[in-house]
Amino acid sequence: MPERYEVLVRVVSQKGTCFQEHKVGEEWIISRKTPEGICLTAFNAIYPHIRVLMLGGAFPWEDDPYVTREACPDPQNPVIFEIRRLPK
Repeated sequence: MPERYEVLVRVVSQKGTCFQEHKVGEEWIISRKTPEGICLTAFNAIYPHIRVLMLGGAFPWEDDPYVTREACPDPQNPVIFEIRRLPK
């Protein structure tokens, strides 16, 4: 089984009106359970990125192998999440 890391998800940008009221600076640490308070639609969009970083992977297009960003799927009111693998 691959080593498992905790991942920090942070709201880094929010435009328009987020119907879940997410705000810049809001954050969650994710390890083995779904975090409370995050929009399920946004979580569904960022979950594949969380899993990659959680299991030690990286995204080749990112400058930092420990970090990526992903947007919620609402194009009228985008919330941008930074997803960061935490050191052990």
